[in-house]
Amino acid sequence: MGMFSRMFGSKKTAKAGGTSSSQAREETIAHLKEFVRSRPGCEAFIEPPTRVTQTTMVVVAESGEWTRRRVPDQDTARKVASQLGVPAFDVNLSGYPSRMREWNEKQRKQR
Repeated sequence: MGMFSRMFGSKKTAKAGGTSSSQAREETIAHLKEFVRSRPGCEAFIEPPTRVTQTTMVVVAESGEWTRRRVPDQDTARKVASQLGVPAFDVNLSGYPSRMREWNEKQRKQR
């Protein structure tokens, strides 16, 4: 067993105990499809990568409820949004919708 295998696990170990990238992709798409299907008025907001996170996509429903998932890059996020039939916005240009902040505040008050 090589040094990197000991540090990061071998491919065999990762597949046996972890989630493959194709499985993770399928789960992400399934989650987003279900979210969009079950909530009216969804829009996607693409968040750029930072030093600690990769590109993410936040899908916000009309009610303000939201979900966030990692995506490989901004182009992929736009393709996913197109597949879901929702408009996509660059969060650096548009900001987050006020309904999202209002929903977050309402959830905080209920706790």
